[in-house]
Amino acid sequence: MFGALDAYRRSQVAIAALFCCLGFQYATWVSRIPALKTRLDLSEAELGLLLMVCGAGAAVSFPLVATLTRRLGSRRLAVVSALGLGAVLLALSVTPDYPVTLLIVFCDGVAVGCLNVAMNAQAAALEVTYKRTTMARMHATFSAGSLFAALLASGVTSLSSALPAHFGAAAVLVVVLVLAARGGLLRETPEPVRSDEPAEPKRRGLTLPTRVTIWMGLAMAFGTVTEGAMNDWSALYLKDSAGAAAELAPLGIAVVSVMMVLARLFADGWRTKWGDDRIVRAGSALAGTGLALALLAGGVVPALIGFACVGLGIAAVTPCVYVAAARQGSDALALVAAMGTTGLLAGPAVIGFIANGTSLAWGMGAVAASALLVSLCATRIRFPQLARV
Repeated sequence: MFGALDAYRRSQVAIAALFCCLGFQYATWVSRIPALKTRLDLSEAELGLLLMVCGAGAAVSFPLVATLTRRLGSRRLAVVSALGLGAVLLALSVTPDYPVTLLIVFCDGVAVGCLNVAMNAQAAALEVTYKRTTMARMHATFSAGSLFAALLASGVTSLSSALPAHFGAAAVLVVVLVLAARGGLLRETPEPVRSDEPAEPKRRGLTLPTRVTIWMGLAMAFGTVTEGAMNDWSALYLKDSAGAAAELAPLGIAVVSVMMVLARLFADGWRTKWGDDRIVRAGSALAGTGLALALLAGGVVPALIGFACVGLGIAAVTPCVYVAAARQGSDALALVAAMGTTGLLAGPAVIGFIANGTSLAWGMGAVAASALLVSLCATRIRFPQLARV
């Protein structure tokens, strides 16, 4: 009994380290978007294209993810892609011009796409293997990684605006974290099976997604658009639209991350008490409404309150949808993860184009609308009822 529990805890910590690594790496470079914008002399449209290229890299990786997972296994794919994220940070620290930066960020999108699928496959397999619900807490470590990255960026920015030392130290932390976690990852990831239906026979090649899988993918995409936009644009909104000082700008990400960490630590209990469907619908409605009201009010304090509503409300969306997708099988999980990463990386780029054509306030308004669309999609999803262990 204790041996199995020890093995579970060891794997849980190792897989959580992957989530933390992804959150930390992504928030590290997006929290320094103002510095990259100044260094490369980018317009709002060029910055939006930079983020769009990152999403394109993620999209390109998805047709390959299933093949890479079969050939390498989710364990090896997770390690390789996470190490690639560390290399991206080093490259961004010395990027000489805009075209090279586009290429580097494209590679970042590929690595993010691969790691996102691999680590969620590991987390889903952990639930199946040990019959314990852990997905929300896994995603809490992603937010914790984002929080740590935001605080580190704020501290570094107050001392120096130079990127090489910051990104170099962050890359070292990523590599150390991945190598430390490697031994605890699951070597095999059993197929998640739906609790209410018999498992589908395995097929070779691509299969058409079911209607419920498409709704799951849309909910995931809109949810990650909201989450990703807060990472990418909250610092710039606070600085340029709300009038915050430069050293306070990264705290927008920090506020969102704190609320997401707290919500995800308790989300498994909420899911048991109220059900995944209510958590997703009510939470996304809170995120969209709270942000919209904050944008109408204007100013730093209302913005931070609105950001807190987004963090609290959107926190449980991705864990709940991933659990529902896992019950549909690995193909559904891969597709939902793909749409989620595309929303996380490409969605904020669309916000940049909206901001360039109108204003950043209107761009953030689109983020609020995206959160509200999650509630609509959630009405079409049949969420599983899971007992917390």
